[in-house]
Amino acid sequence: MMARKLPKKDVAIVGLGWTGSILAMELAKEGLDIVALERGPMRRTVNDFRYPENTDELTHAHYFKLMQRPHESTLTMRHSTGQRALPYRRLGSFLPGIGVGGAGVHWNGQNWRPEAAELRLRSYVTETFGADIIPDDMQIQDWGVTYEELEPHFDRWERLIGCTGIAGNIKGEIRAGGNPFEAPRSAEYPLPPLPQASASRRFHKAAEDMGLHPFPRSGGNASRAYVNEYGMQLGPCTYCGFCEWYGCYNYSKASPQTCVLDALYQRPNVEVRTEANVMKVELSSDGKTATGVTYLDENHEEIFQPADLVLICAFPIHNVHLLLLSGIGEPYDPARGSGVVGRNYAYQMMGGTDAFFSDAQFKPFVGAGIEGTCVLDYGIEQIDFAREGFIGGSYISVGLTNGQPIRSMPLPEDTPAWGAEWKQAVGKWYGKALNIGSHGSNMSYRDCYLDLDPTYRDPFGRPLLRMTFDWKPNDIRMTRFMQRRTEALAQAMESDSFNSSYKDEDSHYDIRPYQTTHNVGGAVMGTDPATSVVNRYLQSWDVPNVWVSGASAFPQNIQFNPTGAVGALTYWMAEALRDYIRNPRPMMRG
Repeated sequence: MMARKLPKKDVAIVGLGWTGSILAMELAKEGLDIVALERGPMRRTVNDFRYPENTDELTHAHYFKLMQRPHESTLTMRHSTGQRALPYRRLGSFLPGIGVGGAGVHWNGQNWRPEAAELRLRSYVTETFGADIIPDDMQIQDWGVTYEELEPHFDRWERLIGCTGIAGNIKGEIRAGGNPFEAPRSAEYPLPPLPQASASRRFHKAAEDMGLHPFPRSGGNASRAYVNEYGMQLGPCTYCGFCEWYGCYNYSKASPQTCVLDALYQRPNVEVRTEANVMKVELSSDGKTATGVTYLDENHEEIFQPADLVLICAFPIHNVHLLLLSGIGEPYDPARGSGVVGRNYAYQMMGGTDAFFSDAQFKPFVGAGIEGTCVLDYGIEQIDFAREGFIGGSYISVGLTNGQPIRSMPLPEDTPAWGAEWKQAVGKWYGKALNIGSHGSNMSYRDCYLDLDPTYRDPFGRPLLRMTFDWKPNDIRMTRFMQRRTEALAQAMESDSFNSSYKDEDSHYDIRPYQTTHNVGGAVMGTDPATSVVNRYLQSWDVPNVWVSGASAFPQNIQFNPTGAVGALTYWMAEALRDYIRNPRPMMRG
C-alpha cells in the first residue's frame, strides 16, 4: 500500500526537543513553512507537569513516565565484535525521553561550556604531549569548530535558558568566585547563582582548604524572574527537589516548554504533529538529495511528507539509527576502518564517593537540579596526560540535586540490604550523607560504534540499532585518578566514613544500572568526510539538504554535561542554515 502523500513543506524537522524547537523558531523567523514531527505525545506544563501529580517519585523515577518504552524503541548491546548483541529490554543505563520537549523535559538543567582544548582535542594532545601518547585504538579528533567561533552561540544559548552562575573569566580577566579555568566569556551569566545548600558550603570550604578552586554550579534553574529573547518567562526556583526525570511545574527549570515552545506555537508557519514516528528519510534516485520523510501517524497510517530541507533533531542514538535506515552516509566498518555513520560512539565516565557525617543535617528534601559546588582543578586542560598516563579529565562536585526520598538514601557499605537494621540505618543517616561525584570524559575508540543489528528488529520490521561499547584502560585510569581525589575531599570534609563507587581495572560496561543519559557520537562533525558524517556546520556530506543536530556530532565526549555544547552548536547550525536557505549548496567541499 502506497504512503499517503501530503503537500510539500519547506522544512521537515524530526524530533521536537531542544534542538528541534530552537531550529524551528529560528527558521520560522525566516518565513519558511515548517512541520515538526514528534513521535511521542504533546507535553505541556499546565496539563502534564502539574502539582502534586508531578512529584510522584514512583511514577517518574521508577516507572519512567517521561521515557521511551523499550518495547517500542530500543537497541541491542555487546562489549565486542566477537559477541552477539542482546536487546536493552529494561531501561537502565540511559533514559531517552519521549514526547514534545524530549530529554530537555527531564534533565536537571546543569549547563557547561567545554574547555577550549576539548574542541580541538587531538591537536591539543599532539601539540602539548606528542601524538605518541594517544593509544593505537583511540580515535579522538578535533570538532572542526573552535571555542572562539562558538562563544557567541554559547552566550545566546545561556541567555535563552536564563542560565545562573558566576563568570570566572570575562574576556581574559579572571574573576573571583567563578571557575578560573573556563575559557573566556564575552559577558556575565544572565542570572546570579542559586543560594548554596549546607552540603555545598561544607564542600566549598574543604576544597579551598586543599588549595582547590571551588565555584557554584551553573545551569538552567532560574534564581529570579527572567524573560528570554522569545518572550518566555521563568520564575525563581523553589527547591522542590523534583528536577531530574521530571517536568517543572514551577516554570523555573529551562526546557523547550518553558523557553521556546509557547512562542513557537504562535508562529502561523509552524505545524507540530505529535505521535508521528519517522521511519525513513526518503532520497532521490541518485541518493544525493532528500525528498522528504515517511512517518507513521497515531493510527499507524504511512504518510510521506515532502520537504526541501530535512533536519534530524532526535536523541543522538536515534539520529544515527535514522541515518543508517535511510542510507545516508557510509556505515562504519571497524574491521576495515572505513565508513563514518556509527563511528566514534562514546558515553560518560561517572564515579563518586558517598560520605557520612553524624554531626550534619543536610536536609536533602530541599534540592534543585543545578544546586552544588564544583571544582575543575582536574579538568582536561589542568592535567599532565603524559605524567598521569591517560587522556581525559573530570569535574568534581557536591550538590543536593534532588529531594526525592526513595533516591536520597545513601548508606554505609556495611549496612544490611533489608530488614530492621536497614530501617535503623535509613533513619540514622538520612540527611547526614552527601555524594562527592566525578563527571568525566570518555574518549572514542575504533571498536566502540553503532550499526544495524543483523538479528533483532523493531515492531515495524526495521533492524534495531546495535551498540558495541566497553570501558577502555585509558578511561578507567582517569576515573581511578578521580577516586583518589574524591576520597581525599571526603577526608578533608571530616566525614565519619565513606564508600566509593568507581570502575575497577577489569570493569566492563553494564547497561543495567542508571549512569547518565549523555550518549554522544555516531554522526560526528568535522572537516574531513573520511572521518565525519556532517561537516563543521552539521550538514550531511552526502546529502546536503539533510542536517543533523545534537550530541551525535561529538567526536568524543567532553568532561561535562553535553547540553550546553548542544545548545551552542544548535545556534551555530541555525546561523549556517540562514545562509544555506538563500543559496542551497554544500557548505564545505570534501
